[in-house]
Amino acid sequence: MALPVRHTLFYNQNNIRQVQIEIDNGSGFCFGVTTAIKKAEEELAGGKTLYCLGDIVHNGMECERLRRMGLVTINHDDLRRLHNAKVLLRAHGEPPETYELARRNNIEIIDATCPVVLQLQRRIKRQFDANPDAQIVIFGKNGHAEVLGLVGQTESKAIVIEAFDDVVKLDFNRDIYLYSQTTKSLDEFHRIIDYIQGHISPSATFRSFDTICRQVANRMPNVSAFAARHDLILFVCGHKSSNGKVLFNECLRVNPNSHLVEGPGEIDPRWLQGVDTVGICGATSTPKWLMEQCRDALVKGCDMKTITNINDQ
Repeated sequence: MALPVRHTLFYNQNNIRQVQIEIDNGSGFCFGVTTAIKKAEEELAGGKTLYCLGDIVHNGMECERLRRMGLVTINHDDLRRLHNAKVLLRAHGEPPETYELARRNNIEIIDATCPVVLQLQRRIKRQFDANPDAQIVIFGKNGHAEVLGLVGQTESKAIVIEAFDDVVKLDFNRDIYLYSQTTKSLDEFHRIIDYIQGHISPSATFRSFDTICRQVANRMPNVSAFAARHDLILFVCGHKSSNGKVLFNECLRVNPNSHLVEGPGEIDPRWLQGVDTVGICGATSTPKWLMEQCRDALVKGCDMKTITNINDQ
């Protein structure tokens, strides 16, 4: 069985030197996003209209590809007016109200909620039902689709904290049950846990649940090591991706010569001046085909030709 190509060497004809371009094997769609897109493609192959509640993935170019296949993106206001249709719920998940609305409007749901997110929703609902007077706290981004689905499990009573500094708004005399959006920083989550443990009243209960997706969390050290071994980093990511922003900032911390681009059209060939190695990586919402397009744009824009392929060992 042939080994997958890991990176390619190119010969820069303008200044007689080799440039190595490597696409990170660890970047690209996570399991949840891959499953959602596969379900959409399967439904669209039948030629019938399929609606998607919100962008199926936080990547404009992938959304456009699926739009050309027939996927229609709608918002929650559109859903209220929609009847007798088929709607895909993306990997981020939805609150119970969405399912109830679909039932009333005779909408068939294609549920692509990520299993990790779905399990988290169920855990939060069970905790809320068991102790509705406690503080259910979610470390996540206000307004994010996943967070809205999690808050919905608590009749919108959950408290959302976006960053470590927000922890001071909690009532440390009352019970606290802490969860996290699946794509948040593991280090910051642990900082929040330490602070609450140091301030919680002896008469109150505090429990934390590490609900961060390891497939996402493990990308932080991987992308850090990847950024460190290249002269230039192209981080390919949609501007709406929260996960992408976190990973790009890690690239930037390790390698100041890192650039975030949504697609090949945003690449500046001048970035390659004096560069011998280029690393191309991305978020959990970045398709591999888009990273490959960025590689091809670099080669074309810098007048380079392939001289050899180097395979994974």
